[in-house]
Amino acid sequence: MTHEAIALLMFLSLMVLMMTGQRVFAAIGFVAAIMALVGYGVGGEELAFNQAFKLFRWTALVALPLFVFMGYVMARSGIAEDLYRMFHVWFGRVPGGLAVGTVFLMVVISAMNGLSVAGMAIGATIALPEMLRRGYDKVLVTGVVQGGSSLGILIPPSVVMILYSAIAGQPVDRLWIAGIVPGLLMAGMFVVYILIRARLNPALAPPATDADLDMPLGAKLALARAGILPLLIFGAMIGLFLGGVTFLHESAAIGALATMIAAAVKRRLTWAMLRESAERTLAISCLFMWIILAALAFSTVFDGLGAVRAIEALFITRWDLSPWEVIILMQLSFLLLGMFFDDTAMLVIVAPLYIPLVRMLDLGFDSVRDQMIWFGVLYTMTCQIAYITPPFGYNLFLMRGMAPAEVTLWDIYRSIWPFVGMMALTIALVMLFPQIALVLL
Repeated sequence: MTHEAIALLMFLSLMVLMMTGQRVFAAIGFVAAIMALVGYGVGGEELAFNQAFKLFRWTALVALPLFVFMGYVMARSGIAEDLYRMFHVWFGRVPGGLAVGTVFLMVVISAMNGLSVAGMAIGATIALPEMLRRGYDKVLVTGVVQGGSSLGILIPPSVVMILYSAIAGQPVDRLWIAGIVPGLLMAGMFVVYILIRARLNPALAPPATDADLDMPLGAKLALARAGILPLLIFGAMIGLFLGGVTFLHESAAIGALATMIAAAVKRRLTWAMLRESAERTLAISCLFMWIILAALAFSTVFDGLGAVRAIEALFITRWDLSPWEVIILMQLSFLLLGMFFDDTAMLVIVAPLYIPLVRMLDLGFDSVRDQMIWFGVLYTMTCQIAYITPPFGYNLFLMRGMAPAEVTLWDIYRSIWPFVGMMALTIALVMLFPQIALVLL
């Protein structure tokens, strides 16, 4: 069997199994094991299953459940709600101020959790009803919550970047640092867009009235202290890590412990809340571990059978594409896949195809590591679009399930396109000016 036939067979088999509704990790692992048997004979399946030892040796994965747990404790204990109230006081008199505050809320929640699900849950249950009650346009604010929640997979500590790091063999701390400036740039675009829309049409986002913000100075200071608490937790956690005082998993443990202490100080640390947070953390962490294991197995078999060389020959030899044309083609394929798959499925589908090829391209970077870090940021940014684009954007369905009845599915679909455009513009800027992602490294 030729290398081209192997690549095509593995890719098509994976697509067919995923379209039948099978779990992502089961479909990927099954294809890897079967192709190992076909390619290497009896005992070949060990090539795939031995990737479990590589997974268990990667200590950075210890941080994943701790970050997820920290985000759930923050949401369930009301710390995130206090933070939103603080933003409401600070930005309430600005046209579109609550929407601007929601974007800042999403940035902070992203920095505490690393998943878009937590930001979506908080935005849809806390921020969205509040903005609708105050007369904000439902299409505008629905887009704000969806776009803002997608920042969770770009601003550190990003769980998606942990997955990319495991599969591509890149240091997760450098990936996180590389995502900071693009993430803040995207958030800044969202804020400017909201301010312009609100200034051009104040009826879309009316400012808060004096009655809304009329509270004693002591109450405002107490609210500010409550809002600053999560910022201090994040600063201590990431500061110790970036300063070299703690390792990644140690910083994650500090963050989770500090969040629990904060919940206890607020007298919101209950056994029911801890149990629910732990159960949700276990479910998500196990899912991600299975997906990473399956992706590593698939990548190893795919490369071992020579399929990567077939992709290289197709892009560079037969199509005679320049390195930058190859990158553009990859990004377009990400956008297409993102309409039908979530970020983890996209990564395990394209990782065996693209990551080895990106290493070989000459894009003018100072080192291969910088090139792989930059590509990881591009991939993560494209995943943000996948979360909110029809027909199968996960955040679209989450929003429909959590939003008030007055927000229809058509409203949700209409709301996301300006934010998709801003995300695409950010991706283009990072491609044109790679230093946006690498400036802090």
